[in-house]
Amino acid sequence: MELIPNLPDDVARECLLRASYKQFPVIASVCRGWNREVSLSDFLHLRKASRHSQELLILSQARVEDSAGSGNIFATPEYRVSVLESGSGLWTELPPIPGQTKGLPLFCRLVSVGSDLIVLGGLDPVTWQACDSVFVFSFLTSKWRVGATMPGGRRSFFGCASDSDRTVLVAGGHDEEKCALTSAIVYDVAEDKWTFLPDMARERDECKAIFHAGRFQVIGGYATEEQGQFSKTAESFDVSTWQWGPLTDDFLDDTASSPICAAGENGDLYACWRGDVLMFLNDTWQKVGQIPADVYNVTYVAARPGKLIVIGNGKALAGYGEATVGYTCDLSSARWVKLETHVAHVQAGCFLEV
Repeated sequence: MELIPNLPDDVARECLLRASYKQFPVIASVCRGWNREVSLSDFLHLRKASRHSQELLILSQARVEDSAGSGNIFATPEYRVSVLESGSGLWTELPPIPGQTKGLPLFCRLVSVGSDLIVLGGLDPVTWQACDSVFVFSFLTSKWRVGATMPGGRRSFFGCASDSDRTVLVAGGHDEEKCALTSAIVYDVAEDKWTFLPDMARERDECKAIFHAGRFQVIGGYATEEQGQFSKTAESFDVSTWQWGPLTDDFLDDTASSPICAAGENGDLYACWRGDVLMFLNDTWQKVGQIPADVYNVTYVAARPGKLIVIGNGKALAGYGEATVGYTCDLSSARWVKLETHVAHVQAGCFLEV
């Protein structure tokens, strides 16, 4: 059956490739042929290759409201998913997760896989108990679905990253007894299935994680008895050999905290730390720039071709009503351009190209 009557399929496909991602749910509902076409991974790859894809910055952002007119602006806010379309500069908000009347879990992790947004773990916004929940939002259908829960007991403040294609990897954090963890797990989004990975070499609570050069890299964190004395070490899991590599002892220069890192598509590795932009060159971190002074606390960094996107919280206005501050840095000229952002606290972020 032809995708569009009386048109060759390659011409019809070119029409579909040029549609906005916001039209995907409508396109998928027209007929089975169109649904099948936009659901193929090859369709998304072709959109990117033909430069018709759209880049989305996705944030877990507070919605600060005056509860029942009480004036209590210090109450814990509801967190929702905000989306910035990089090309147009338009901000939108995803529909709330069904059944989650108090918004996103606090301190949940956001990652993207293909055309899906994955929300993992966090703390229940009412009880503050750790969650093992997984929620998946499809930008093809504009609907949420519930994923398989994270196995191995509930964990908080873990490192998390995705290969952007099929899987999400989770490592470290702490359990409900506040004990730091060495365990790691991987989630296959398409199969909705979790698998245990071999344990890491050391405990890593509040670690950071990235997927870099075909490896799941876990950075910093601290052991149970160290409590806030962050390790300088890092270790990486090779998905092709299913093994952890040797511990890198002095990957970081300080034990005060773990930096926010980002991996570029060309293999470059960046970090934002103590007001500086660092790049990993010749097995050491080197300063290549300075973060604008009004970014008080960096919460998310993304490395895109030729540019670096930095999102943070600015000067606190009151309670959680902090000014979200965002910049794009042209890496060739080191020039920063400020993004239009909302006044609301940001806890997490990810980048999705659809």
